[in-house]
Amino acid sequence: MSDTRPIGVFDSGLGGLTVVRELFRLMPGERIVYLGDTARCPYGGRSEETIRTFGLQDAQLLMEMDIKLLVAACNTVSSVALDYIERNVRDTPVVGVVLPGARAATQRTAERKVGVIGTAATIRAGAYTRAIQTLDPSIAVFGKACPLFVPLVEEGLLDHEITRLAVQHYLQELLENGTDCIILGCTHYPLLIKAIQEFVGVRTHLVDSALWTAKEVQNILMALGALSPERSGGLTGSRFMVTDYAARFKELAAAFLGAGLTSIELVELEKLTKQCAAEALQ
Repeated sequence: MSDTRPIGVFDSGLGGLTVVRELFRLMPGERIVYLGDTARCPYGGRSEETIRTFGLQDAQLLMEMDIKLLVAACNTVSSVALDYIERNVRDTPVVGVVLPGARAATQRTAERKVGVIGTAATIRAGAYTRAIQTLDPSIAVFGKACPLFVPLVEEGLLDHEITRLAVQHYLQELLENGTDCIILGCTHYPLLIKAIQEFVGVRTHLVDSALWTAKEVQNILMALGALSPERSGGLTGSRFMVTDYAARFKELAAAFLGAGLTSIELVELEKLTKQCAAEALQ
C-alpha cells in the first residue's frame, strides 16, 4: 500500500518550516503543502476563540487540497485548538507538536523536572504540562513564556549579545528549578538552539518538537501503509503558500527550511477567512 497525496502543514507564520525540514529529512519522497498565515502572525497573543477560528480556517484550506495527513505545526494552535480542529476534520489524521515533544521529554529527564518554553498562549494553555503529567505524573513541569525569542529570530539575531542576554533572562529560573530537559515549545526556537545550549550546558537536554513531530508523522504513515513510494517529492514537488509577504521573507524561509524556496504562492486572506465560517463560530 502507498499514498502519493501530500502532507498538509500549517503554522501562523514561517516557523513551521522547521517541521517541514524534518519531514523532508526523514521522508524525502513525500510532498508537502505548506500554509503560513503570515498576515495574521503571531497567534500567540490572541484569545483562545480567535486561535481556534484561525486554526480551523488554516486546516480547512489544506483539506481542500486532498491531503493524507494534517500537521498543526503551530505550538499555539496545538496547545489551544487541536481537539477543536480534530472534531471538524473528518477521516484525516491530525498531528500536533505538543504530544510528540512531551513524549520525548519524559524519556530524557533523569531528575523528573522538565521545562517548557514557548509563547504566552502556549504556556498559559498548559497543554505540555497536561501531556507530560498524563504520561508520567511524577514529573514536575515548569513553563516559561519567552516573548522576545520570536522577534529575535525574525530579526536574524541568532548569534548576538542581545539574544544571549534574553536566553539568560528567561532560562535562569528553569535552571534554578533543577530542570534537566527543556522543550522548545515554539517552531522558531530551534534556530536559537546554539545560544540556548551554550547557556544551559550539555547536561540539559533540549527537545526540538519539530523533530519529534516529524517522527510521529512518519510512524503514522508507516502504520497506515501511506508512505509515498515516489522519489519525486521533496522541495521541488511541494507547494508553499503564505497570506502575506513579510519583510525578509525569503531569508527567513531559507533559515527555517535550510534551503531556499523557488516558488511561493500568495493566498488572499479573504479566501482563508471564508473557510468554514459557520464551523469557526460554533
